[in-house]
Amino acid sequence: MRSNGLGAWRQGLKRWLHFGDLPLRYKLVILFLMIGILPSIGLGVLVNWTVNRIVDQQVTSHTIQLIGKVNQTLDNEMENLQNITYLIGFDPRTERFMKGHIQGDMPPAQAGNSVQANAGYASDRRLMHQDDADNYEIHQYLQGFTTLYPEIAAILVVNREGAYISNEMYARGSGKLTDEAWYREAIKNEGIFTVLGHPSDRNVTTHVHYADEELVSVVRSFVDPDTREVTGAVLIDLKLRTVARAARDVTLGKNGYLMVTEAGGSSIYKPDDSLLPSIPPSWFPEQDSGTFIREVNGERVQLIYGTSSFTGWRTIGVFPTNETVYEVKEIRFYLICFLFMVCLFGVTASYTLSQSISRPIWQLMSFMQKAESGDLAIRYWGNRQDEVGMLGRSFNRMLLQIRKLMKLSELRERQKREAELRSLQAHIKPHFLYNTLDTIHWMARKKGADEVSELVESLSTLFRIGLSKGDDIIPMQDEWMHISSYLQIQKTRYRDRLQTQLELAPEAERLYVLKLLLQPIVENAIYHGIKARRGPGRISIRAYTENHALVLNVQDNGAGMPQDRLEELRRKLRDPISAMDEDAGGTSAGSRSYGMLNVQARIQLTFGEAYGITIESTEGEGTSVTIRHPLLAAIPPPPDNDRGDRL
Repeated sequence: MRSNGLGAWRQGLKRWLHFGDLPLRYKLVILFLMIGILPSIGLGVLVNWTVNRIVDQQVTSHTIQLIGKVNQTLDNEMENLQNITYLIGFDPRTERFMKGHIQGDMPPAQAGNSVQANAGYASDRRLMHQDDADNYEIHQYLQGFTTLYPEIAAILVVNREGAYISNEMYARGSGKLTDEAWYREAIKNEGIFTVLGHPSDRNVTTHVHYADEELVSVVRSFVDPDTREVTGAVLIDLKLRTVARAARDVTLGKNGYLMVTEAGGSSIYKPDDSLLPSIPPSWFPEQDSGTFIREVNGERVQLIYGTSSFTGWRTIGVFPTNETVYEVKEIRFYLICFLFMVCLFGVTASYTLSQSISRPIWQLMSFMQKAESGDLAIRYWGNRQDEVGMLGRSFNRMLLQIRKLMKLSELRERQKREAELRSLQAHIKPHFLYNTLDTIHWMARKKGADEVSELVESLSTLFRIGLSKGDDIIPMQDEWMHISSYLQIQKTRYRDRLQTQLELAPEAERLYVLKLLLQPIVENAIYHGIKARRGPGRISIRAYTENHALVLNVQDNGAGMPQDRLEELRRKLRDPISAMDEDAGGTSAGSRSYGMLNVQARIQLTFGEAYGITIESTEGEGTSVTIRHPLLAAIPPPPDNDRGDRL
């Protein structure tokens, strides 16, 4: 039972896999679904993909524009700080301070040394009062920048001696300020404005005590234009809220955000709930801007970045890849609803239409099956005006016609039997003809008429092989005997004017051929070649195998034919049936080639156009006709014996 169930399942699966074997209603359902639903689904997928791609491109482009604006804002802020450093450096009081003409503040340890060094000047009260006045003026000058630009936390000016002047900063340790990392960075860049980022491990602080993460430091060294020596540097601390204000107000989707990092990847600004505390520089491609995707804590994150040409900072947009813009979700929702309605309507409409088409066809098929079983009284009943109704009415007329034809066939069969019974009395068997000619043959030999005897014997053989019990394919030996008998008769008529040569190869003796192939060709050679020649002529007939085919060649040294006649005959041989229809009028030109065309038609209809007749001829020299015939090494199944053989 299990094997039977498995076999049925396999048969059902095989049936479903072969679409042509499915019932019509299933084919119609599949067709309607493919026409209606598949294009809709494909359109939906295409629209969804297009919308996602366009929205992604727009989001990326929009984000890059926002990043560019943020970078521009930060660059403007830094350019303002750069301009401030220029203003401070060009001020005459700052220049005097850099040259040591104005005494600034010193770290605690250096201050004691400075007091001892300047003890000799303590009596000079006017000089001290002048230094205090200059320090106050520079201090007020620096204070003016923080007043006009409140985002600056503090400004510190240091000369090469380590003395400093500041509005808000002071040294908190005894270390020398010229040994600080920020000062060395300024000295290394020689007057170039440099953005340092967050301060760390430095010996200066502010009165407000800002944390390092709340400040961004910039420096620039002062260079003496005459000696090209560095005379000091200026340090400016910018409040981080300036950077935060530029990046914090930008939102990317629902959870996306902007962050600003240094070129080394350290964070300048990031939100409190940021996914990435810092970004390795190896993540970024070589381009100044672009986008890439990385996996962070098991979540795929897309990063869109742009690099500032002024500060070297990177502004980066960070948001999860699974976060979709609201508009895309809304479009996708409506698209899914549309596809659902299309599928629901398509399935319903497909089933309804397939049933309306297949049901009457199935009913008509059941009527045909009953008629096939022999019930010719069945009829299609319906008033449909479509093709099915027309087919049903044609089916009814066909049944009526079949019944009429069956009755007529029965009547003709009875008439045929009666005619056969009547014709038995007048039927002359082929054997009667053979026996009669044989009797004449022996009577002529008995009377001594040997030539008459041989002629009658050849004629008897010619008729016997020509009839061949109705067979179309005969042994090659019979065909050879037939043409030999025909030539014997013709030689009796033409005597010394006709010479013949017959060569039958041993490998061709046991083959089979279409009967009466050589006689029409030889007849043409005699009547249109040898007869039109002066003096005796010769006909050579050869049979041999070549290139997996039987070759029959008839060659004469008769009159031949002109080139135009040869080309015309070749044209007719390419389409022998049409040529025989053209020659049906019985013109002399047509009658000359009718036998050859008949042979060509029989060969090609039986074996195909790969076999047949080719002809070569030269006027005044003779003609050569070659028949290419397939190798038949066995007798093909014989047709039903005719009634004359059975009697």
